[in-house]
Amino acid sequence: MTNRLFLALILVFVLNISKGQAPFPLKDEIKQFTLSKTCIVLDDDQFSPYNAYIRKSVPEFWKITQFEFIGAADFEARRKDPSYSFIILTSTNYSRDKSGSEYTYINLLQGKNVEEIGKMPEICAVPLSSTDEDDLDYGYKLGAVLSFMQKHASMIAEDPTLTGRRYLKYYNRFTPDVHKRRILVKSDDLSPEISSLEKIKAIYGYDIEIVSEDEIVNAIRSKTSNTLILHKVGPPADKSTGYCYKMLIGTDDAGMYYYNQHTIDKANPNALLPADLKRMAKTE
Repeated sequence: MTNRLFLALILVFVLNISKGQAPFPLKDEIKQFTLSKTCIVLDDDQFSPYNAYIRKSVPEFWKITQFEFIGAADFEARRKDPSYSFIILTSTNYSRDKSGSEYTYINLLQGKNVEEIGKMPEICAVPLSSTDEDDLDYGYKLGAVLSFMQKHASMIAEDPTLTGRRYLKYYNRFTPDVHKRRILVKSDDLSPEISSLEKIKAIYGYDIEIVSEDEIVNAIRSKTSNTLILHKVGPPADKSTGYCYKMLIGTDDAGMYYYNQHTIDKANPNALLPADLKRMAKTE
């Protein structure tokens, strides 16, 4: 990413070992979130593409709470106040990742009177991009990611027991329903072994299309029924190792139907793999 939210440079030192460090919200803290005003923390660079994308996406897709756009200094002034929640970017790296790659997460945090930012309750956090990736490479999917985050927040507000260290993997319980929906993918996100519909159909016999970015944007904005889009996150193309994250998000219901990650190597490139399609093809 070419433009980095200033606050993320601070948070990288707080969250640089594992996303699991941030505490998950207690029942009362989830209730506080539902009554809060959500502050969307902008990049201090006024020309940041992220700012343009988030300013456009939030009014269209964020419906669960009132919201306001703020700067990094405002975040520091408000973060201890439980009447506020925050959507903010953080940079994270992992000690087990020998590539030294950093990943940008989009986080939904609840305000709390704690000294360390890393102790603020984490309602939801989703991998968004490599920190070396240009904002333009993920901006078209931001509406789908925001929709999923608020659906997750609504779910744990109804049932606080569903928070936990592996909460994205929780959604794999819905993977047997993937075959009932159409999947939209970009060719750039597919490994060479499944780079064409002919190769895909040899493994996955259900509805899947290789489409343009614009077609994915239209599906998200129009909430096309029975459709899933692939959200893939990985390091830059010049790195031969690191982690690749893969998620399927519904355009009509904002549900997550698949989550997986793999370590990148020669046999497993930074892309959706045949093994992913095999898992998606299972109906039980």
